[in-house]
Amino acid sequence: MNVELISVGTEILLGNIVNTNAAYLAEQCARAGLACYYQTVVGDNHDRLKETLENALKRADVIILSGGLGPTEDDLTKETAAEVMGMELVEDAACRQALQDYFAARNMEISENNWKQALVPQGGRALINQNGTAPGIIMEKDGKHVILLPGPPVELKPMFEQYVFPYLNALEPEVILSQTVKICNIGESRAEMMVKDMIDEQTNPTIATYAKTGEVHIRVTAKAGDEAAAKKLLKPIVKELKKRFGSDIYSTDETCTLEKAVADLLCAKNLTVTTVESCTGGMLGSRLVNVPGISDIYKVGLITYSNKAKRRLAEVKKTTLEKYGAVSEQVAKEMAKGAAMMTRADVAVAITGVAGPDGGTDEKPVGLVYIACSVCGKVTVRKNRFQGGRQKIREAAVSAALTLMRQCILEYYSEVTFGDRK
Repeated sequence: MNVELISVGTEILLGNIVNTNAAYLAEQCARAGLACYYQTVVGDNHDRLKETLENALKRADVIILSGGLGPTEDDLTKETAAEVMGMELVEDAACRQALQDYFAARNMEISENNWKQALVPQGGRALINQNGTAPGIIMEKDGKHVILLPGPPVELKPMFEQYVFPYLNALEPEVILSQTVKICNIGESRAEMMVKDMIDEQTNPTIATYAKTGEVHIRVTAKAGDEAAAKKLLKPIVKELKKRFGSDIYSTDETCTLEKAVADLLCAKNLTVTTVESCTGGMLGSRLVNVPGISDIYKVGLITYSNKAKRRLAEVKKTTLEKYGAVSEQVAKEMAKGAAMMTRADVAVAITGVAGPDGGTDEKPVGLVYIACSVCGKVTVRKNRFQGGRQKIREAAVSAALTLMRQCILEYYSEVTFGDRK
């Protein structure tokens, strides 16, 4: 069976809110074994919503609409869906009682327009909202399944998990399960060539590559009768990917970010870290502090945007700055060494570059960034040329710094282990 998602709300079209519901619902529908070929965003307009739903019914078995179930006049989803499905709206006693209970528990008076939320298409199934006032609804007709869910994620997600997922699972007993192999230090083109034979021969599971800033994700997706069978199909493919990409794989956990993988590595090796940034202005430190518990190992985050700050906070020599300039291999190296020494950190990462849009020269163009990493006194410097606008260059530099940090730590301990064996 296939599913189509319709997100209702003019505020989504205007960009006032981010449509996180569609991403959540798509992932959950895949878990339920449903294929999703179309997703649509439509504003709070009766005619356009009606046309969108009618088109969806022609090509999908299941249509899930989110949003537009509130008490105001521009909340038209339920009314429009009932019209398209040819169902009359009638008051539902359980929904009315749920509304009364909701407002009574909060010592609030019910507005007259709230009572419209107790109306349900005749023959439809109401899904009581435990976290708000708008009930969800399931409608069935001529082999089609139309599901209405409230827009706020705090209401939509619990309702989906409690009512809708079991309903969908009963419709489509097969499951679709995915696992993502996350890779750094390799570009998308090279990564794709490394798995081209696997992609050419794919049936079930399927393999797809996705480019991220400074990363490549390979998603392996299997369809099977149950989750255990799907995992069994995924296992040999993921094993082969691990064999091909080796230590460039930083995680196979969908929830793990590159900064978390680096933080976990630092913790595992009992290493403290300091960051010293020029053109990225604290973005690397910000990525690291996204990780809970990083305070145990993150010592200092320095922003040395000016040459004076580089000299005072990271002990970069005046002569080095005068001879090579702030954007240079030599300055990046001294920034990392100086920051490590000044803060007594085991690991220090330095970034200096030209983020643009101005300031570039023929010798040092916009996008030129030097990144240095010191691990227990051993310093490695990388020269990078990033493309794009100022923000994209800075984001790419941060991802490259995290990748270099991870690589340098792994190489350092690989050499130490090898030396111990000798």
